[in-house]
Amino acid sequence: MPPLRFSTTRVPPDAIDALVVGVYADQADSGGSADRADPADRFSASDGPGESGDPPAAPLPDLGFLARVGFTGALGEVRTVPGEGDRVVVTVGLGRRAEASPATYRKAGAALAQASSRHRRVATTLLADRPEDLDAADAARALAEGVVLGSYRFSTYKSDAKPQALERIVVVDDGGRATTAALTKGQTVANAVCIARDLVNEPGGSMTPSVFAERAVNLGNEHGFAVRVRDERAIQRARMGGLLGVNRGSTEPPRFLELSWSPPGQAPARASRSGARPRSRANPRSPMVALVGKGVTFDSGGLSLKSTDGMKAMKGDMAGAAAVLGVFCALGTVRPRVQVKGYVPLTDNMPSGDATRVGDVLHIRNGTTVEVLNTDAEGRLILADALVLASEARPSAIVDLATLTGACKVALGDRIAGLMSNDPALVEQVQAAAAAAGEEVWPLPLPRHLRTKLDSEVADLKNVGGREGGALVAGLFLQEFVAEGVPWAHLDIAGPAESSDNDAEIRKGGTGFGVRTVLHLLEGFSPG
Repeated sequence: MPPLRFSTTRVPPDAIDALVVGVYADQADSGGSADRADPADRFSASDGPGESGDPPAAPLPDLGFLARVGFTGALGEVRTVPGEGDRVVVTVGLGRRAEASPATYRKAGAALAQASSRHRRVATTLLADRPEDLDAADAARALAEGVVLGSYRFSTYKSDAKPQALERIVVVDDGGRATTAALTKGQTVANAVCIARDLVNEPGGSMTPSVFAERAVNLGNEHGFAVRVRDERAIQRARMGGLLGVNRGSTEPPRFLELSWSPPGQAPARASRSGARPRSRANPRSPMVALVGKGVTFDSGGLSLKSTDGMKAMKGDMAGAAAVLGVFCALGTVRPRVQVKGYVPLTDNMPSGDATRVGDVLHIRNGTTVEVLNTDAEGRLILADALVLASEARPSAIVDLATLTGACKVALGDRIAGLMSNDPALVEQVQAAAAAAGEEVWPLPLPRHLRTKLDSEVADLKNVGGREGGALVAGLFLQEFVAEGVPWAHLDIAGPAESSDNDAEIRKGGTGFGVRTVLHLLEGFSPG
């Protein structure tokens, strides 16, 4: 897919293939004159700026005509009619004006992309009539996100894939540089989501731990963050028994990534293929947020083997790792005022003659022993090592993202992530970030009485605790590996990490869920 180019103008240009205008449901309800017979005349715009120097009014559709063809102005609804010359006019519903939010423009942007996919040059006045109380930059950022995310397609393995025509989007707005900057930020964030989507959508046999690590190094060089790659020997020296235990049944060696980025003025270390420890001139007293992502590149269940249907989506069991890597790709543009470190354990989970057996005991990096009673509960084992290592850096907060439990998907469905934490203030920040990003999270408890389900007769812990409260017990297990006093939040993204349908900015397959939420969190992060 060619990269999309955004620009702004005060007047709709002539050299376009399509003009996209927005109509609120309130306007559609009001009706209007439909006397003109020529569809090309149903849309008109003033020829230029008025006497005051203000930009021309947005092209106004014939509301009566739209009503007769069933257009209601519902959010994301689209109608296309011929316009002047060879251009077409696309009308996009914006819902009720009083309910307009950044999410409105994100969904409208996605509708624009899908309705305009056959046109190279598109102009839009979607931002021209936004409510005064809606932040202009937030609306522009969301619009760009929607256009990019709605344009996304994964066609690497399609022999007859047709390239998308859409290349240029001209946004009619009088915000000037502020609008341009917001569009750039939105496009960068959405591109980061698409990077995560690409990683998730790759087959498990292609996106192995070593391939993921190589991709991370290349992205680090491209986007300006440091990458340290630990190979199997380095993982052994680091005493990461959880990661090694899960990897034991595989012919693909594990990898462990450490990513780092610092704000301007605190230069991040250069990426290294050799795995050498990165040097950083960052001020150790500045706030630092650690991100941990589960990276099981394919999950067969190990000796606790899944069914065929249960394995179908398991190439996406590294969606947490993909989201973390995606976040890092946008930091250079978003520029939060905190240091960010990433910890990404990578392995597949396969059965073999020497795979970890049910009843085996693994030694996590901090010395905790874990009895493995279900090899299909492997994500928490590799995350345990990563959380210990992240805690050793004494961050201001840790946030982990993981497709951890089917129980969370059963409880919350396929659009909402479960949020568990040891810190109420961090929960509030994550919730606020998710709301701003247009992603849904739901707080879940970590009940003390369920902790006893993890007690083992032969080790410090066991890795499963029965069917009841499965997502909560998994959260309690992870909490055991977070250092005391370190704020921590766990996002179980098993549901929203993948979609079975297309819906506005959500595309079928990997969704890149969590990238936008974490970036908003980092932008507004306030250490406790």
